[in-house]
Amino acid sequence: MHELTWGLPVVAYLFMAGLGAGALTTSASVLLRGGPSGRYFDLARYGAFIAPVPVALGSALLVFELGSFQAGHWFRFLNLYQVINLSPMSIGTWLLTLFLGVSVLYAYTFLSRSAQHGDVRDGVRRLIAWAGIPLGIGVAVYTGVLLGAMPSRPFWNSPVLAMLFLLSSISTGIASIILVRALLHRGHATPQAEQNYHESGYLLSATDTLMIGLELLTVFLFLMYAQLTVGNARGAIAVVLAGGELSTLFWFWVVSVGLLVPALIELAVIVPRLVYHRPYRSHRSIDILVPVTVLIGGFMLRYVVVLAGQITFPIGL
Repeated sequence: MHELTWGLPVVAYLFMAGLGAGALTTSASVLLRGGPSGRYFDLARYGAFIAPVPVALGSALLVFELGSFQAGHWFRFLNLYQVINLSPMSIGTWLLTLFLGVSVLYAYTFLSRSAQHGDVRDGVRRLIAWAGIPLGIGVAVYTGVLLGAMPSRPFWNSPVLAMLFLLSSISTGIASIILVRALLHRGHATPQAEQNYHESGYLLSATDTLMIGLELLTVFLFLMYAQLTVGNARGAIAVVLAGGELSTLFWFWVVSVGLLVPALIELAVIVPRLVYHRPYRSHRSIDILVPVTVLIGGFMLRYVVVLAGQITFPIGL
């Protein structure tokens, strides 16, 4: 029987913080990529509204897990702001606080119903977007560094883990935008507006396919790094390999459902546009199914990693 110190609140925090970071990074990137035409303004707006919500909820879950809400210790988490050093907790505290402030301000620039490309807030919006990209990447990487900074846990102590979480964060951020966009889409008044909708959808799907491909490569590197490392890391990685305690969760939910299935579906949709230059069209059911599988895979990745690091043997310091 394994004793688990970190449970679902930490898993949910890692997932939601990564999702929010990915949404902000994606939103800021497409806003700046839209250039003078502002053709991706609507995409950026979806991402801007999504970004701060999961990070705020995930941070609250982390504070709860740390015991700050126990009777008599309601504001104990504020002690984290009394220290400024290079420890993972200190860096994470200030990084998440800065992210929440910037992402809320960024979302505010889109809040008005009349918000559009070139409006009075456009300059501020684009300036925040430039800051939002490295900040979003920083939070996404931090979710992996937080675990990787524990040398006593060989499953977590891999230089590849931060990159894996970064790619997964961007992918889940894109997936959240695709999903919300599909759920709220009710058609456009003009054929040109409808065409712009599908073209921006192609950008999201193609980018997500690339992220999933890189994520599959990084999963391979993560496993190979542990396999080629003599000692504790090789023993720890066995928990997700064939016959391991978490092998079914890892290979079915993370690799198959979360990576292979959405990648194959998205490839089937984007290849006609990518190779044959045909107009891109994606059915609404695909725009709902694919991001749901990506989000499930992203959550299960954190679940397996957090669980595996705790049930495999620690090493002495």
